[in-house]
Amino acid sequence: MMRAARMHGYKQPLVLEEIPIPDIGPGEVLVKVGGAGMCRTDFQLIDGYFGTDMPMPATPGHEIAGTIDRVGAEVPATAGLAEGDSVVVFGPRGDGSCRQCHRGNEHICNEGHWIGFGPHGGYQEFVPVAYQQLIKVSGNLSPLSLAPLTDAGLTPYRGLKKLQAAGALGAGTTLAVMGVGGLGAYAVQYAKLLGGGATVVALGRNPEKLALATENGADHIIDIKDKSDDQVRNALEAATGKREFDAVIECAGAEESIRLAFSLLATEGAVASVGLVGNRVDISLFPLVSREYTLFGSFWGNFNDLTEVVALAEEGKIKDSVTQVNFEDVNDHLDALGRGDFVGRAVIVYD
Repeated sequence: MMRAARMHGYKQPLVLEEIPIPDIGPGEVLVKVGGAGMCRTDFQLIDGYFGTDMPMPATPGHEIAGTIDRVGAEVPATAGLAEGDSVVVFGPRGDGSCRQCHRGNEHICNEGHWIGFGPHGGYQEFVPVAYQQLIKVSGNLSPLSLAPLTDAGLTPYRGLKKLQAAGALGAGTTLAVMGVGGLGAYAVQYAKLLGGGATVVALGRNPEKLALATENGADHIIDIKDKSDDQVRNALEAATGKREFDAVIECAGAEESIRLAFSLLATEGAVASVGLVGNRVDISLFPLVSREYTLFGSFWGNFNDLTEVVALAEEGKIKDSVTQVNFEDVNDHLDALGRGDFVGRAVIVYD
């Protein structure tokens, strides 16, 4: 038997219960969860934000790191997976036949599915996973540090790679990280790693989160709470000598935050939007066209993106800021996630 925190309906607390350890198919691996990241997406899933009609009961949790407990009989030896190996789980699984899958972007496959959005997820002690969704790690990093990398650490990385590929970053440019919560704490670090010398400015409303952004390498921070656009612009000028951003990685996804990003955007500027707090984007059309702005939607990341993130972590180039959550306290911490109370990332542990 194993512990599981499961959804039995939307807008209801998770039920903490003991259920049988799941069987695995011949091409699957059973992962013993060492750490399960708690994402605001989990709160939104339970709250019905995504409008999906999942079969119940369902187990949330798409940020998973742990060890291999058992390997299916048809997992090829070339996969290099064995009992006891430390692994992280790449959550998406595509259908393997569409254009997105053939390009390696299983996370945006229209017929795909994701761990933590169905019967099994990290809010249970053992998870069956297709062997293709596993990345073996050295074991130098704990599951507590590794689990958040599979989404919170992955999502802003892909967004910044899009800004980099668009030529929006580089020496002499100014890059904003808007929203310095679970994703933004990593985004600041990637901004320094991928920015090509860009000046990195973190914007947020929580002093503790802004302090963490400074610790993670932000050149400047701006508290935007209760400030008008012009006041933010003045603060930016005081810090950098510029009144506009060349690029923005927008990690909140709130309508007001995205509007502010475009309000402060320079001509030919680009915004990568990776957050999902709100439901709409409301920006003025004429500046979008006349100043040739670019808006990138960027969702999660692909398998290769995650291998790169894990490699950076194993090289000691990524700091984490995690809060350990006991299984019994899951519902209390989900409520805190919904309020945006966490600085960094919360991770469930079972031992």
